[in-house]
Amino acid sequence: MEQQDLFHQLGRRLREARQRAGLSVSDLARQARLSRRHVTEAEAGRANLSLAVLWALSEATGEPLRRLFDFDPPRRARIALVGLRGSGKSSVGLKLALALEVPFVELDTRVEELAGLSLGSIFELHGSAGFRRFEAEALEKVLSEGEHCVLATSGSIVTSPETFARLRSTCHTVWLRAEPEDHIARVAAQGDLRPMRGRPRAIEELRALLEARKPLYASCELQIQTSGASIDDVVARLSEHFAAR
Repeated sequence: MEQQDLFHQLGRRLREARQRAGLSVSDLARQARLSRRHVTEAEAGRANLSLAVLWALSEATGEPLRRLFDFDPPRRARIALVGLRGSGKSSVGLKLALALEVPFVELDTRVEELAGLSLGSIFELHGSAGFRRFEAEALEKVLSEGEHCVLATSGSIVTSPETFARLRSTCHTVWLRAEPEDHIARVAAQGDLRPMRGRPRAIEELRALLEARKPLYASCELQIQTSGASIDDVVARLSEHFAAR
């Protein structure tokens, strides 16, 4: 488990312990002789707590220290779907989330909400570097919301080394693979013809892009071929795989 994951898990345990004790943040801060800000930062997973502070929080909440650290790595409960647009991330992700009874999150949607702009406007106004900043921040927000979800990521997240490393350290990552022809056909079936408009070599360009990103996508924990498979088949395979863990 990475250090930041540890802090987030510890923060969640502290918050749960405080709530079980019927304490407000101010109550806990007062009883533990800490500032309210210190408690808030601790519960948010942003504080590197000393043993003395942990002991004070343990005493104030009545939660034994050993129970504050009784948790598993958060990556065991999050599933992140990776792949180019048209690989099936949204369709598979929604059904998989329903099957596992966990929230389904579209990271691109969270990016738009965070920026207050459409994806097109983000790229137009802030460029790809701006999009990556929003994406990294949106991912952190998703990770802070809970340990159980199915997350559909952008096709380009693998090209952001730090963000992709963060994703792989906190989630099970699944590369949904598809043939280039299927990528384009699925996008077109959604009513979006932009990938082909004015681009007679669209399929060759897509093949080149897939080949360039293949080593990055291949670093995912699991690969599933979606070409020639129904959504239900893919969901069944993923459900079975993660149920056995």
